[in-house]
Amino acid sequence: VATFDKILVANRGEIACRVMKTCKKMGIQTVAVHSDVDSSAVHVKMADEAVCVGPAPTSKSYLNMDAIMEAIRSTGAQAVHPGYGFLSENKKFAKRLAAEGVTFIGPDTHAIHAMGDKIESKLIAKAAKVNTIPGFDGVVKTAEDAVTIAQSIGYPVMIKASAGGGGKGMRIAWNDEETRDGFRFSSQEAASSFGDDRLLIEKYIDNPRHIEIQVLADKHGNALWLNERECSIQRRNQKVVEEAPSTFLDPVTRKAMGEQAVQLAKAVKYSSAGTVEFLVDSSKNFYFLEMNTRLQVEHPITECITGVDLVEQMIRVAKGYQLQHKQEEIPINGWAIESRVYAEDPYKSFGLPSIGRLSQYQEPLNLRNVRVDSGIQEGSDISIYYDPMISKLVTYGATRAEALALMEDALDNYVIRGVTHNIPLLREIITHPRFISGDISTSFLPEVYPDGFKGHQLDRGRCRELLASAAALYVTSELRAHRVLGPQRVACSTVESSSWELCVELGKELHNVSVTKLGNTFTVSHFFKVRVLTKLGAQLNSYMPEKVPEDTTSILRSPMPGTVIAVSVKAGDTVAEGQEICVIEAMKMQNSLTAVKPAKVKSVHCKPGETVGEGDLLVELE
Repeated sequence: VATFDKILVANRGEIACRVMKTCKKMGIQTVAVHSDVDSSAVHVKMADEAVCVGPAPTSKSYLNMDAIMEAIRSTGAQAVHPGYGFLSENKKFAKRLAAEGVTFIGPDTHAIHAMGDKIESKLIAKAAKVNTIPGFDGVVKTAEDAVTIAQSIGYPVMIKASAGGGGKGMRIAWNDEETRDGFRFSSQEAASSFGDDRLLIEKYIDNPRHIEIQVLADKHGNALWLNERECSIQRRNQKVVEEAPSTFLDPVTRKAMGEQAVQLAKAVKYSSAGTVEFLVDSSKNFYFLEMNTRLQVEHPITECITGVDLVEQMIRVAKGYQLQHKQEEIPINGWAIESRVYAEDPYKSFGLPSIGRLSQYQEPLNLRNVRVDSGIQEGSDISIYYDPMISKLVTYGATRAEALALMEDALDNYVIRGVTHNIPLLREIITHPRFISGDISTSFLPEVYPDGFKGHQLDRGRCRELLASAAALYVTSELRAHRVLGPQRVACSTVESSSWELCVELGKELHNVSVTKLGNTFTVSHFFKVRVLTKLGAQLNSYMPEKVPEDTTSILRSPMPGTVIAVSVKAGDTVAEGQEICVIEAMKMQNSLTAVKPAKVKSVHCKPGETVGEGDLLVELE
């Protein structure tokens, strides 16, 4: 069927590429927008046309409505797909498009406004007979208001941005002091991410599951629910691993959640694809959390189990067509799992952003039933300006066990060099007995790794295998280096060794290894850094001066690359233990750095607005 001749995709990275793939399948021309640093990005190359909309900061490019409107005019695009994030839930943008006769591929401005405001959406949900969480239904004005409201609801409470999403502008508070801090940070993050610092407070349901329902509606009053997605594995309120369906829901609960999601969609005359998020407690009581009026990051797992291309349906609905499916035609075929691969250091708070260039990059697409949604390639830069996601790795099987086994293989075959990435953490999650049994909640990561993620712990047998493999590879490399290539000018014979005495360093331990050559086929895991030295090298290494660990109680360094938002102290100030020293913003998340002991400030080496790198000195204490 005919839809649009040309669509502008107002986004970047993997989601821009994802939308363009469906457009190409439908015979629709595409226009990319990009910042100056993204001029050679994959989504720019994939599009039929591309327009630069400003410099690197998102506020000057991907959120720059004037420049994007001009790009629409100059290219003659008839419709805009906003992806997720950026302008996808911005009613002002949708109104500006409508005023110029350009189709917004998403719901109308009424639904965006109603569901984008968490306060209004909760009232609408209540009226539509959707289960809601106890809380305060108004805007919280000040930190002291927040404390009063929190006390009346009862701790713990969740403080969150009314216009929020993606974990930005959210804090959990267990007492009055945390409520005051949470109010300040959440309002600052909300203003930075959404240009709207309004907050609301509600009861925090401890240890819940986060399960969401995909809905699809047209402009003719038809609406469907396309089953659920289990999104409980999270860090800092952002999802890490998702799956569809959920191991927890029975058909009765699934139907009840689906029907309530459709009731809500119809209450706001919703059209397009959308997601209704619920918190589900251990007794299968479910509560409305929010509705995302856009395509969700984790939509591929729903596409896998239903066979429905959600982007195609969004485009059809935007053009005015009725839905192609009836509720009874929506199946659950098999099982799909998605791992979000991030350029993050998983050993720091389960993932602090890492920046750099992808010197080597190879997706595991040689495996069957593997889908990789990415917007980068070998040589791409991961910068501080945008989300650190590398890709969404999706595996699909007839059963959950099959999808999990495939995910393990896919993670093992994924090659990423040049940036620190979270594949070690993803692999640990999907092979953990609690995850395999389906015993999960949004507290999974802090419960399983209370002291933080330390990497895979080897047993003695696996340790021996790794040492042997490393030593064997070292010997193979040495033998290869001894070979003479090309014609030899001087007749000589090489004597090849058949045994070696080596020293392998694994972690901080040295292991003596004897190697005898018995063939040339070796395998080795790439999740561990090992260093192989000759025995002489190991002896000489013992004379090398040892780096004395820095006194981290007196020196505050930046734990990640980012921007200094605030400096709360000056030289000569006295600080108490736990007192805030400065705030660093990285990838739109604000991180408060505090004093670990009472001390006097010796010197301050940063100021607000400065860009800092990982390990940069910020403040010295006496």
